[in-house]
Amino acid sequence: MKYAHIYTLFLMLVFNTACGQEQTEPHKDNINYNIKDTVTSYGPYRMVRNVKQDRNGNILFAASWGGVFRYDGKSFTNVTSKIGSHRYWDVLEDRRGNLWFASTDSGVYNYNGKSFQHFTTREGLANNRVMCIYEDKAGNIWFGTGGGVSRYDGKSFRNFTMKEGLSNNDINTIMEDKTGKIWFGTRGDACYYDGKTFTVFRNKDGEAFYNVWGITEDKKGNIWTTGAVNPNGLGAWALSRYDQKSLYNKNPAVTEIMSTEKFLCGILEANDGSIWFGSLYGVYRYDGKTITDFTRKEDQKYRSLF
Repeated sequence: MKYAHIYTLFLMLVFNTACGQEQTEPHKDNINYNIKDTVTSYGPYRMVRNVKQDRNGNILFAASWGGVFRYDGKSFTNVTSKIGSHRYWDVLEDRRGNLWFASTDSGVYNYNGKSFQHFTTREGLANNRVMCIYEDKAGNIWFGTGGGVSRYDGKSFRNFTMKEGLSNNDINTIMEDKTGKIWFGTRGDACYYDGKTFTVFRNKDGEAFYNVWGITEDKKGNIWTTGAVNPNGLGAWALSRYDQKSLYNKNPAVTEIMSTEKFLCGILEANDGSIWFGSLYGVYRYDGKTITDFTRKEDQKYRSLF
């Protein structure tokens, strides 16, 4: 009986460590459910890192220390009031209706409408500094971290780093295109993953796209990015569109929609075809003709001083 007990423990140990994937049992934090969500008529004036859309068409903004906001077309609601102050960098509503909040100081939070769960390196994340969240067509949740990419299948994490071919371990943004390729904007070269290998994406001059902070595919298959014009990240930042017909050619057609000295972040195409993108000072919308600034006029005057 003694040896049988030892053998059972051995089998359990082997099972729990198999395949290099950690089985996930997220821990719960002390969340203050008595705090009410704040509602305002104007958008966040702090840096908006990422922009997403929920199933109802509402726009979601991750505004760093300001919190995560939902815009319903009339007002903005802070939906992270109950969690408290963190450096929020991204938000996602998955196909089940769960909300995910990425932070760069405490990993990832998941909210199912009733309770919160907290995922960190203890549960299998590659790093607790999480910059982006993405759900692929198969329902896997991808997390871009400061230590590589983590893919969560609902039970366990699988991590990808430069050892597996990733171009850089510092991930800014993730996106899946219509062909099933997973794109990664990094602090280094941008690349895509076809399920087997990672390929660095290059521009018409054969140079890699560097320091891409936002990337999305519109309904026509065009790729939109926000990123630094110069490799060192200094100087101008641009909102650009890459034509779908020449996307994988050696000389892809590129249209620069906006150029600014201010840092540009996450990007989204809304249901109406408009392009939303975050910046150092709030959030903007491009409707194909004009760019709208959603911060209140008082905050626009204040930030113009800096």
